[in-house]
Amino acid sequence: MTTPQIILHHYAFSPYAEKIRLALGIKDLDWGSVDVAMMPPRPLLAPLAGGYRRIPVLQVGADIYCDTHVILPALERLHPKPSLYPGFVPALAEGLTYGLERDLWLAVIGVTVHFAGDLPEPFLRDRKDDYLYVDISHAAMEPDFARNAQRVAAWTSRLAAALSEDRPFLGGDRPGVADLAHYHLLWLMRGGGRAGAVDRLLGLGPILGWIERVAALGHGRPREMGAEAALDIARTAEPAPVGAVNAVPDLIAAAPGDTVTVTPDDFARVPVEGRLVAVDEGRIVIRRDDPQVGALHLHFPRAGFTVARS
Repeated sequence: MTTPQIILHHYAFSPYAEKIRLALGIKDLDWGSVDVAMMPPRPLLAPLAGGYRRIPVLQVGADIYCDTHVILPALERLHPKPSLYPGFVPALAEGLTYGLERDLWLAVIGVTVHFAGDLPEPFLRDRKDDYLYVDISHAAMEPDFARNAQRVAAWTSRLAAALSEDRPFLGGDRPGVADLAHYHLLWLMRGGGRAGAVDRLLGLGPILGWIERVAALGHGRPREMGAEAALDIARTAEPAPVGAVNAVPDLIAAAPGDTVTVTPDDFARVPVEGRLVAVDEGRIVIRRDDPQVGALHLHFPRAGFTVARS
């Protein structure tokens, strides 16, 4: 068998990884599946991602894509058919789904924790100290349950209204990014045997057919791959060429070639250092030269990340 061009570093219970797995299903792609731990340390991912700790991470040779809002456009660019953006202008779909996820993420966690009960202590400590910077234990989240549930229910009511005209998916007859961005939040809340209780709380009966249709998209054709094999692929590859440019010099005071850090501006604020390659309308690209794997290009979305000269 040939080595898959696309490699996803992920773990089974990550909702953002599920979003990308379903995108790979829409594209019907072969891909390498590298299982990673739910929490750092991840010693065999660190040489690729430079300390970036969110999951998933997509690898294509020596190009490393960090955050779903740069992964999805990369998949569309590499494999344009079928489109991930049916019925939407891609930039509009990305902007709307970015805002949706940011607005709802902690409320969705609150609903999930209400039904899930106590989570493992090491996981809670990691999320509080190094990821969300919020205590998501059942005891800490429960006082805000009604507010979180109301916020989530208002969203699912709008989702039901959007699907009420007998359209199979939000963009019409074909699934896309808009469906995935809504679905993966529901996937988190309804997982682990919680579906019945969550469905009743949020009145999800009218959209259960849509939920089933999105779930049925599948994950394409994953093939298990060891992390060492992924490192070998990066070691023998070269990053794809990217034109050196800073399209927004008034906002990002760095020129291509400068040493910079790129840092998420909300959660998991771990800076990744490298040399700036490009900033365009939607993407930040830096080059890292790692002693284990050589030259890499790391790609980040502009939205949600800051760039600073080191």
